[in-house]
Amino acid sequence: MRRSTERFLTTHTGSLPRPDDLIRMMHAKEEGVPVDRAALAARVDEAVKEVVKKQADAGIDYVNDGEMSKPSYATYVKDRLAGFGGTGNTFVYQDLVDFPNLAKRVFGDPGRSRRKTPACNAPIAVRDAAAADDDVAALKSALALAGRTDAFMSAASPGVISLFFRNEHYKDHETYLFAIADAMRHEYETVAKAGLVLQVDCPDLAMGRHIQYADLDLAEFRKRAGMHIAALNHALANIPPEQLRMHLCWGNYEGPHHCDVPMADIIDVILTARPSALSFEAANPRHGHEWTVFERVKLPAGKILIPGVIESKSNFIEHPELIAQRIGRYARLVGRENVMAGSDCGYGTWVGQAAVDPDVVWAKFAAMAEGARIASREFWN
Repeated sequence: MRRSTERFLTTHTGSLPRPDDLIRMMHAKEEGVPVDRAALAARVDEAVKEVVKKQADAGIDYVNDGEMSKPSYATYVKDRLAGFGGTGNTFVYQDLVDFPNLAKRVFGDPGRSRRKTPACNAPIAVRDAAAADDDVAALKSALALAGRTDAFMSAASPGVISLFFRNEHYKDHETYLFAIADAMRHEYETVAKAGLVLQVDCPDLAMGRHIQYADLDLAEFRKRAGMHIAALNHALANIPPEQLRMHLCWGNYEGPHHCDVPMADIIDVILTARPSALSFEAANPRHGHEWTVFERVKLPAGKILIPGVIESKSNFIEHPELIAQRIGRYARLVGRENVMAGSDCGYGTWVGQAAVDPDVVWAKFAAMAEGARIASREFWN
């Protein structure tokens, strides 16, 4: 990760709006409708070029492929790894239990309602080793066309895979986690060897508290989070921390979130993870106050914070002055060189999900870039 040395840099979380025709193709593929593989691959390549240009035009410094090739940030692994052929998983979001009508709306959105989460019912192994290479090639081609070099690519963490895909094969959860970690190492190292920054998506370390581990007390959840991080660090052992970032998330859905585990209760565990940069929700109404955590917690040497300074579930375009204020809060606490501006979460978490109008997404990004310029004038001039 390139550190800020003259100004605040900008990035985002990963998923971005997909073109309508690509959404239709990917929905068909997920539902078992025959799709021309060559045509789909060609459309993905074209969409990556389009989305990289849009990011660059909006003023984003660290761009990515928008996750154009993936049905979601996590469930794509079922197509790349062997072992997932069991029955589908069901989920209870603790914060939605008391709001059944809202739960219907959340789970009924066109993206989330179509997701496929078959359980692990056989040994996990790499099935499609070329998929990660294809993703890398598409992004690097788009970067060359746009004249950009700073880029990242997202991948699901072992922990979030274990959240979405129930274990019906391995003797216990720890064995399952490390089997996933060993299988995902191929994808992680493919991205890193290409010279890209790897982002591992880790909602299990926060969202997992009120979904996967809602029945545990806080102490036991922290132990499970530590186990998840141990598996993650194992999978990332051959990649320098400076080439790694992780995303912490409480769930990218418009819900009450009153059961979210506080950042203060998990931050010490989170900071033991190998990646040097931490991306996290910091703009939405449930977590916008948690910058104060870093009044008490010292950021370890070598770590970078990527707080969300724009929200991912609202069509409000944040004012650049507010964005600058949000950046400044963190810069004053951990140092200007240790802060990069980001988004709370993705804007296309599941194919077909579009809580924020695609045109508004790019306007939000432009506002973030302007906010970073305002903050840079305060902290560097």
